[in-house]
Amino acid sequence: MIISQNLYNMAKIGYIMAISQYDKLEEDREWMNNFGCIRIVEECDENERNRPLWKQLMVALQRGDELVIPKFSNAIRGSRELATFLEFCRVKAIRVISIHDRIDSKNQLFPETKPSDVLEMMGALPEEVLALRKTAEHMVNLQAKMIASLPKVSSTKLQKLDREKTVINLYAAGHPIDEIWRASGFKSRSSVFRILNKHGIKLNRGNHSGPIKKKNEEDTSKDMDKS
Repeated sequence: MIISQNLYNMAKIGYIMAISQYDKLEEDREWMNNFGCIRIVEECDENERNRPLWKQLMVALQRGDELVIPKFSNAIRGSRELATFLEFCRVKAIRVISIHDRIDSKNQLFPETKPSDVLEMMGALPEEVLALRKTAEHMVNLQAKMIASLPKVSSTKLQKLDREKTVINLYAAGHPIDEIWRASGFKSRSSVFRILNKHGIKLNRGNHSGPIKKKNEEDTSKDMDKS
């Protein structure tokens, strides 16, 4: 996702660090949409540390734009970055609205917010940022472990599965047993019957009709010899 600078001219923009465990995502989206945000930028778990979309957004913001965030700890990664961000917004006259901190830099929303609330937000920022970072890293590590734990299918097994699929598809298409046998590459015709039986395919070819009997039954061996 590349943020075009031309889209932001005196605009309302939303930004959310949308990690998997963040339970207010839909609520924040609705708030931002109701406020009139023309776009909501959402960063995902694996980008929590580098935040490429946040960096693009900082470049794209124009003088007089309005930026809506869920919390300062959701968008900012530390006290030093907070100071730099606030100076950036001051210079560019960008209005910042933090929904859950209930802070509006233009003092139009949240009139009940006091200076002590702002100071409390700043004091809690490092702890909240660390908690969010740990949650994001945990989700990324968990996903990596889940992928690593998936059983690996060898090329030999894949070839076997492809051969069995060929037998089943040819039989379902109405091809004779002999043609299926030659196409499958098996050394014996009995292998074709074995695969059909394995996958529960009911035989419907003349002498080969109904369920396949056990190998030690004489009539089954005769049927195989005649086919």
